[in-house]
Amino acid sequence: MVDIGLTHIALPVSHIQKSIEFYTIYAQMQVAHSRIDAQTGVKVAWLTDYTRPFAIVLIETKSVHPILSPLAHLGVGCQSREAMDALCDRARQAGILIEEPKDSGYPIGYWAFLRDPDGHTLELSYGQEIGLTVEERNV
Repeated sequence: MVDIGLTHIALPVSHIQKSIEFYTIYAQMQVAHSRIDAQTGVKVAWLTDYTRPFAIVLIETKSVHPILSPLAHLGVGCQSREAMDALCDRARQAGILIEEPKDSGYPIGYWAFLRDPDGHTLELSYGQEIGLTVEERNV
């Protein structure tokens, strides 16, 4: 078996453990693989939410220039509007909520932007249906 299609996005991070904690809390992701590269000594972690075969690959580097800043972002669908609001409240208290939740109607839905520890943007959403639309068209 061979991986085909879009499998991951790689993000440079300055403190891999802080980034793992961020994506664990706000994107409900878990570490599927981690290592220290034998040749470079660089820490690497693959995070997934196990809903589809896709991962965020975190690569620890000395210098990070955020590549995902609004409007470029990673998007995560939340279980409910209330669950999203709870995460936004937590992000607001942590000072990382960069765009307050708003309802933009169909097909955009209810969404907000958060800043990860290195300045990359994570979108939380409810009702966007991107995954459902793609799955429906693949039948």
